[in-house]
Amino acid sequence: MDIALTKKDKGKSGKLLLNMKIRKGLQHDMPAVLELIRELAIFEKEPDAVVVTVADLERDGFGEHPMFYTFVAEIEHEQSKHIVGMALYYYRYSTWKGRTIHLEDLIVTEKMRGSGLGFDLYSAIIAQGKKDKVRRIEWNVLDWNTPALDFYEKSGAKVLKNWLVAQMDENGIEAFLKTNL
Repeated sequence: MDIALTKKDKGKSGKLLLNMKIRKGLQHDMPAVLELIRELAIFEKEPDAVVVTVADLERDGFGEHPMFYTFVAEIEHEQSKHIVGMALYYYRYSTWKGRTIHLEDLIVTEKMRGSGLGFDLYSAIIAQGKKDKVRRIEWNVLDWNTPALDFYEKSGAKVLKNWLVAQMDENGIEAFLKTNL
């Protein structure tokens, strides 16, 4: 199923400025997706953290067993299409709930924030969860990103304040294995 939320944005003159659409991401969208990932890393104050490549995204998202899926926000302006937002998600399994969706990232490029495309991407993820009959959709949000926190809480999401995220990077993995095995 292609969730194609399409809307037309009109300027003050009433003339059609943009045709906006949310659709499933395709392999040829991955260069634009990577640019959005880099923009998100800058926003999250981690500009040098992105090591994933277009080749990684194409291999991992479009092979025999995809590790993730995407929705993209596409605008059409003067007969040219541009990807200006994306949501990347994958399926997880909860010992308490069963199948869940993890929303890894949702980003709309800075110039398009406030257009409603972020809400549309978020809605597409929730609709996908309903379609797939998952029992939970989860994601992480930075504690200083108060606009996002407010939006999520107003949308009905619970922000779990008593849970912390733990992770181990490549150096930690190597150090653990060297020390313990």
